[in-house]
Amino acid sequence: MFFVLSKLLDFILSPTLWLVGLLVLALLLRKSRWGHRLKVAALVLALVLTNGALVNEALLAWEVPPVTLRELGRHDAGVLLTGITNGRKSPHDRVYVEQGADRLLHTLWLYRAGYIRKIIVSGGSGALGGAKTRTEAEELGILLRLAGVPRQDILLETRSRNTRENALNTKSLLAQHPEIKSIVLITSAFHERRALGCFRGVGLQPSVFPASFYSSDRQPTLTYWLIPSDEAPRLWGILVHEVAGYVVYRVRGYLA
Repeated sequence: MFFVLSKLLDFILSPTLWLVGLLVLALLLRKSRWGHRLKVAALVLALVLTNGALVNEALLAWEVPPVTLRELGRHDAGVLLTGITNGRKSPHDRVYVEQGADRLLHTLWLYRAGYIRKIIVSGGSGALGGAKTRTEAEELGILLRLAGVPRQDILLETRSRNTRENALNTKSLLAQHPEIKSIVLITSAFHERRALGCFRGVGLQPSVFPASFYSSDRQPTLTYWLIPSDEAPRLWGILVHEVAGYVVYRVRGYLA
């Protein structure tokens, strides 16, 4: 039930839905004193939602900052969290990677550069319905094998459906591999805060290596602050969803 509700929350927390709702209410109540106020509120919300600088500043505040390779050091394994493949696209003779592929690429980078000795891929299926022939962990495992990572250096955890389960099931997997003493948690920068809290909540103490940043460097120009962005509403949606997920996990006691 929690999994289904989390998917429903994605829709309810969409800022675009809020904007449409305000416009519909303003139309329905146009003859009342609330009609004008709702139109003003919709205009203000539209200006905020399309301002690329505002959402970038919010992302800079929320995302875990980049970690240099020197700061990271060397570890026994990297834990790659899934959520970056599309299993609903056919033909199913290949793996479709969506935005967030930096998680995979940076994991491979760390492995090739010798910063991690093994790769743990954690994730089952994030879909509400429909049978998949492969889990997300298996799909990313295929790509790692094609990139030349030996099979013995890839550990797959294929049951998790959310970040809490990623942490729990990774802990169970690590219990079977006592040779792995230190781990690096690799996920998108906007998700790293919640993921780290979950892993610490089950007693693990990973280092972090955020990837797939949605934010960009702040620019000291007027165009940075004033030019509208058609990408900004989508980024607000991603950020609002993640902050809400963090709050829910905090309330449920999943985070340390």
